[in-house]
Amino acid sequence: MHTRTLTTLAVLTLLAAPIDARAQRGGQPPALDTAWVRANYSKREVRIAMRDGTKLFTSIYTPRDTTKRYPVLMHRTPYSVAPYGADAYVRALGPSGTPRYAQTGYIFVYQDVRGRYYSEGDFVEMTPAIDHKRGVADHDEGSDTYDTIEWLVHNLPTNNKVGIYGISYPGFMTMASCLADHPALAACSPQAPQIDFADGDDAYHGGGFLLAHTYPFYIGFGRAPRTEPGPDKRYPTPRMKDAYQFFLDLGPVGPGTRKILDSATAPHWVDLMGHPNYDEFWKIRDIRPHLKNIKAAVMLVGGYYDAQDIYGPFSAYAAIVKQSPATDVRLVEGPWSHGGWSRGDGNMLGNLRWETKAGPFYRDSVEFMFFNHYLNGGELQLPRALMFRTGADKWDRYSEWPPKAAERKALYFHSGGTLSFDAPGAATSTSNGDAGFDAYISDPAKPVPILDRIHAQAQPADYMTADQRFAARRPDVLVYQTGVLNEDVTIAGAISPVLHVATSGTDADFIVKLIDVFPDSAANWPGDSSGFTVGGYQQLERGEPFRGKFRRSRETPVAFVPNKPDSLKFDMPGINHTFKKGHRIMVQVQSTWFPQVDRNPQTFVPNIFEAKASDFKAAEMRVYHTEAKPSRVVVGVMP
Repeated sequence: MHTRTLTTLAVLTLLAAPIDARAQRGGQPPALDTAWVRANYSKREVRIAMRDGTKLFTSIYTPRDTTKRYPVLMHRTPYSVAPYGADAYVRALGPSGTPRYAQTGYIFVYQDVRGRYYSEGDFVEMTPAIDHKRGVADHDEGSDTYDTIEWLVHNLPTNNKVGIYGISYPGFMTMASCLADHPALAACSPQAPQIDFADGDDAYHGGGFLLAHTYPFYIGFGRAPRTEPGPDKRYPTPRMKDAYQFFLDLGPVGPGTRKILDSATAPHWVDLMGHPNYDEFWKIRDIRPHLKNIKAAVMLVGGYYDAQDIYGPFSAYAAIVKQSPATDVRLVEGPWSHGGWSRGDGNMLGNLRWETKAGPFYRDSVEFMFFNHYLNGGELQLPRALMFRTGADKWDRYSEWPPKAAERKALYFHSGGTLSFDAPGAATSTSNGDAGFDAYISDPAKPVPILDRIHAQAQPADYMTADQRFAARRPDVLVYQTGVLNEDVTIAGAISPVLHVATSGTDADFIVKLIDVFPDSAANWPGDSSGFTVGGYQQLERGEPFRGKFRRSRETPVAFVPNKPDSLKFDMPGINHTFKKGHRIMVQVQSTWFPQVDRNPQTFVPNIFEAKASDFKAAEMRVYHTEAKPSRVVVGVMP
C-alpha cells in the first residue's frame, strides 16, 4: 500500500474544512485522532429511560456543524462505552473506526446495555426475545433499542434515519435490535453475531464445548457489579505459559474451573456447567425463531476463519431468508478471523497468505457504502451474497447463498486412506482382506493439540488455517486424501460429514477437518521471512467437532453400545474455496482437539462437566468405509 505524506499545512487545512467538503474530496481520508474528534464533534452523556424506568448510559457525539440534520449510527455493547466523562473523547468514530463516517457527518451513539457498566438494571446473558410484550415489565434488547431510538429522534438534530452495528456480543445486540421495528431504524449490520450460543457459537460447536475460548472469556466477563472498564483487579486471570498443559492439569471442567469461577463471580459460567444439553434454558436464547417481519435492511458479516462466531452470520441469514422473505438482507463473508474485517489489511492469517487486501476493500467499498446508502441515499452495488473465494483470491457475487449452481456431491472414504467422489463398491469387504474400517486409539490423557507449538493464548486465531502435517503423522488421526487434482475444484456451501462409526467406549467425539494440500513443489510466499515451507502445506480449510452422544438429538444424549456400529451426521459452517489444480483434497478424522474442545471422557456420563477423573478412558474408534456403511463428507461443487 502506498502512503501519501501530508504537510502540516495540508493537514490543518483538511481538518478545518467543513465535514461535507471533506467528504466530497474522495479518496481515503487520513486516520482521525482525539484532537480531530474534539474539534469537529461535541460529546454529551445522557441516561435514557426505558419503558420500565431503567436508565441506560449513552454517549452521544454530534457534529459541531449545526446547519444540517444527520443520520444516527448506534453501537450497543456489554463491553463499556469508555472513555467516560463529557470531556473524554474517543480516537475514532463509527464502524471499524473508518474516517469517512465522521467526515461525511453522522451522529454517533454508544450505549452500555442494560445491567452493564454505567447502565441500570440486570444484565441477562443472550437476552431472550419476547415477541408479544404485554406491559412495561416485558422488555428485551429490541424494546430497549426502540425506546432509545424514540428518545434520539426527539432530542437530536437527526434526519430520523438510524443504523446500528456491532461485532461478536455487540453483534448479537445488533441482531436483537433489528427486532425493534422502529420506523426510524433503516439499517442493521450484525457482524459475527452470537445467534445460538449453545449450538454453534462461542460455547458449543456440535455439542462439543469450546473450552479454550469460553473459560478464559468468562474469567473477565459477567462479573457484577462493574462500574469501571478494563480488567477486574479483584479477579486476576491465571497466567498460561502452555495452554495445552494448563487445561490438561485443570482436569474435569466443572471441578477444575470452580477453583476460580463460581456463582458470585461468574453466574453464567454456573449456568453453562449446569446445562450441558440443549434444554429450555438454551432454546429461549436462540434468536432465530424471532427473525420475522424485519423492516430494516440487514447486512450480516462474518469471517471464514472466525474461531468463535463463524456460525452466526450463516444461520441468521438463512433464518431471515426463510422467515422474513421481504427483508432486504445481505451476507458478506471474507478471509478473516474474529472481527478481522474491522482492522488491518486482511491478507494473512498464521502461515496463510493471499494478495487481496480484503479488509480495506470491505471497510471502504462495502460497509461504508451500505450505511451511506440506507442512511444518506448514496449509491450501493451489493449482491445478496458477497463471498470471498479462498484459494482463488477473489470476490464472488452470488444472488443467493448457498449458490444454486453448487451440486451436492460426496467425498467418500476408502481403504488405504483414499478420498474420492466415487462411492465404495461391493468389493470392499472382509473377504478381500479389507476390514472395511479404519481404527485408532483415542486417549483423553494425550489429546491431539490444535497447534504444533507451545502457545500461551488459549485459542490462537491462526489455528483456523494451521498446517495439519503434524496431526497427519499421529496414530490417533485418520487421513484420507484424493489424488492430485487435474483441474480446479470449487466447493461452496455447508460441509456435511456423514460418519459410520463404532467405539469401544460409550461416548466419543469426532472432529472432521477439510484440508487443502499444497503440492510439494509449491514456492514459499513472496517476501515471507518466517521460514515456513509452503510445499506440502496441509492448510486447514474447515474443522469442527461433533459430540457423539448427541447423534440422535442435541436435547437428549444417548450412549453408544460398545463396539456396535452406529452413524452420525452434522453440518459444518460453509466455505467458498477453490482447491487448485495440482493440489489435493484431504479429510482428517480424530476424537480430540485440545484445548479448543473439552475432553470427552469417552465414558457416557449425565453431565460431562462433572465427570470424575476415573471416567476418562482410552477407547478404540472405528470409521467404516464399505458399500453399506459409506463414511463421507458431502460438499457443494461448483460447475
